[in-house]
This record gives sequence, structure tokens and C-alpha cells, in this order.
Amino acid sequence: MRRSKTMEGPVAAAAATTTVMCTVIAIDHSNQLWYRACSLCERTLPESPNSICKFCSHYNIGTLSSFKRLFRVLVSIATDKEVRNVVCFDRAARVLFGCSADEFFDFAKFHPFSALDADKILEGEMFRMTLSKPKSGNAQHLRVASVVPLRSGFQPAIESLRKLYGVRASS
Repeated sequence: MRRSKTMEGPVAAAAATTTVMCTVIAIDHSNQLWYRACSLCERTLPESPNSICKFCSHYNIGTLSSFKRLFRVLVSIATDKEVRNVVCFDRAARVLFGCSADEFFDFAKFHPFSALDADKILEGEMFRMTLSKPKSGNAQHLRVASVVPLRSGFQPAIESLRKLYGVRASS
């Protein structure tokens, strides 16, 4: 029996992902680390303060309750074979940062160098990352599907930033 050239189901999913042990080289802090998303369907919103979501028609006004921020972080990683840029969306980036994008945004308002400092804090940290090919054909970078720190004493960036800036964790 011949196999089809197109794979489907779990076999295709396994072929589209790769797990690597890697070191974070840098985080691109020159761009925003987050994007605005509809609070109902979590689809990307334009940067205009008042907008209607194209997908669910929810009216997102400029208040935090009607939209939220989600992480989209470009990270340079090094494996034993190569250096590559990958993108961490919200779930994976929360492991690195230890907070939501909204929390980091609020922290960064009072500490403008926190993105630069987060880059320095995470530089050299080792992780096991599962990388997947993007669903969109026009995407440039592999996506980080999961992140597991390899150092037992790993602290997310926000914890180190709070210590650095002398800020107590909010409860």
C-alpha cells in the first residue's frame, strides 16, 4: 500500500514540530512585545483606540476591559547546530516573562527599560522548546509551541525585574 504525499492527523502534527534544547541569545525588544486582541475572540485588533473586531463584531473601545494585550515576542535561540529566530506567542511567552502581557505593559509604563532588562535577564537561559511551523504561509519564523526551563532555579523575567526595581509583587 502506497502512502499519500500529504500527511494528515497526528503524523502530520508530529512532522510539523521539533523539540530542541536551546539557549536564549536575545529578545527583540526594539519592537512591541505585545499586540492588542479582542477580549472576546482574542483575534488581532488594529492599534486604533476604538475598533470593531472583524471576526466577532465586538466593539473594542479604548478601555482595558474591552481589549487585552497578548505577547508576540521575537527570540533568537541557539541550539547545538544553529542559531535561529523564533516567535513566542502568549502561552509560551508567559513562561519566559511570568506574567500576562497586560501586566508587563503596566509594569513597563513605570519602568521604561524593563523590556531591555528582560532581554538581559533571559539571555543565556536554557530551555527545551517545541517549535512548530506556522499555519500561515506568509509567516517568517517558527513558532514556539511550548517552553520548559532547564535550570532548576529559573525565575521568570518579571520576578527578576521586580527585585531589580525594588517593586513588590502585587497580590
